[in-house]
Amino acid sequence: MNLSRYHAKRDFSRTREPKGRSGRVPRAAPGGQFVIQKHAASRLHYDFRLEISGVLKSWAVPKGIPTEKGDKRLAIAVEDHPVEYGSFEGIIPPGSYGAGTVMLWDTGAFESLEDTPAAAVRKGKLVLHLAGGKLNGHWTLVRMKPGQFGRENSWLLIKTEETVRSISARADDCSAVSGRTMKQIAAGSKRPTRKRAPSSQAVFSGASAGG
Repeated sequence: MNLSRYHAKRDFSRTREPKGRSGRVPRAAPGGQFVIQKHAASRLHYDFRLEISGVLKSWAVPKGIPTEKGDKRLAIAVEDHPVEYGSFEGIIPPGSYGAGTVMLWDTGAFESLEDTPAAAVRKGKLVLHLAGGKLNGHWTLVRMKPGQFGRENSWLLIKTEETVRSISARADDCSAVSGRTMKQIAAGSKRPTRKRAPSSQAVFSGASAGG
């Protein structure tokens, strides 16, 4: 578990983002928690995170999560985040790395269907089942060959197996945890105007992250 890149990019005297703690790397398991955060930074995007080997492995998805079978979205691998980041919703202050509003867009459990999550990341292909409040079904993350899209950290997030119901504009602007809109989070409002998305009831046998 190495959060050095995460720490180097942040001034924790200014931002409320969690610093995270070092700890024992969990034993190998088929799954853990997933988190998707809607992030209105310099450009709006969605941060897709999987709890693997004691950290949140993270990808920035500029065009959102695909819901139609066969649809593909570019996903840029970014630095590992601490597991505690999975509960972060709020404002990253101006002048800070990633400055902007962060919403907990969806959260739940995931299962890696072909390998342990850590082995799948090393191989460059994660076949996933997600069970969240907004997303339920199968997705696949595939690492692109070096040089494609001009980046060495480019992946594709692909909707596999089945088409699922698309996310309405109302649901897209509603926190899965607090029920707040992006505007309410940005304004520091504590009171939601909408009901939060229902939590997933699915619990996989590998409820802690794979090593």
